[in-house]
Amino acid sequence: MRRHKAEVAASVAAAKLGTADATRSSVGQALWAYVALTKPNIIVLLLVTTLAGMLAAGRGTASPWLVLATLGAGYLCAGGASTINSYLDRDIDPLMERTRRRPIPSRRIGARRALWFGLALGATSIAIFALFVNVLSAVLAGVAFAYYVLGYTWYLKRRTPQNIVIGGAAGAFPPLIGWTAVTGSLEPASAFLFLVIFFWTPPHAWALALLVKDEYGKARVPMLPVVMGVRETTWQMLLYSVSLLGVTLLPVALGLFGPLYLAGSLALGVPFLALAVRVHRNPDLRLTRQMYKFSTLYLALFFLVLVLDRVFCAL
Repeated sequence: MRRHKAEVAASVAAAKLGTADATRSSVGQALWAYVALTKPNIIVLLLVTTLAGMLAAGRGTASPWLVLATLGAGYLCAGGASTINSYLDRDIDPLMERTRRRPIPSRRIGARRALWFGLALGATSIAIFALFVNVLSAVLAGVAFAYYVLGYTWYLKRRTPQNIVIGGAAGAFPPLIGWTAVTGSLEPASAFLFLVIFFWTPPHAWALALLVKDEYGKARVPMLPVVMGVRETTWQMLLYSVSLLGVTLLPVALGLFGPLYLAGSLALGVPFLALAVRVHRNPDLRLTRQMYKFSTLYLALFFLVLVLDRVFCAL
């Protein structure tokens, strides 16, 4: 009898432990699903450019608390916009291999909950900017949020093959926000940071579009490779790559940056342009994937060089 009672007690304890483990696992999965909605892999590069804008404005220095507030609010702003992007794209995400495992199409999170979550993140972000950074940064964050959600995702993405060109401006706001977080004002050098990302975005985004062209076609999203074909897309990538190199060299002529920046811009811009030429001549998957990966690395290294130039110029 005692042995039987002991076995029952052990079974009950094991069941409770299993239930507790299952509950913790379920909570953890739910939390991760909400994090996944914000698309953290994309936000990392946005935060890098935000931090670079801050360090460039402060010539290598910035208050740790200001950096924390700016990057935290920046993550919430970009994460909220990405979440609403997923909500608006909930009808086409299941059609593409690249997106069908996202939280909404995989039914880990309901669409309405995702919408409210995205709106809450955006509102919280703007409040943090206004209270702990400055009003100008809050305004820029609000404009970037609305531009990406309404301008790009809701209006441009499904209406024109130039969606990336016009809508790409949303991704150019982070360094502006970083700059104004430190200075409280917009200056010629900060506007240049905006232009760099604006001209960098089309070659970067179209390289990815070439890799998943068939998926965009299946979802009826009029990306440039789907509407105009591979040849025209690689030609446009080449034109924007030439423009990007010219834009990055312009500040040297204007005296905004020094020789270290010039050397770094050439060391990064020439290979970038050379890759665009190679992709235009032979747009196979290997070269296109190489272009996409290098373009990501290019932006991070470019802003690193820019910050180092500002630091050394200050010495």
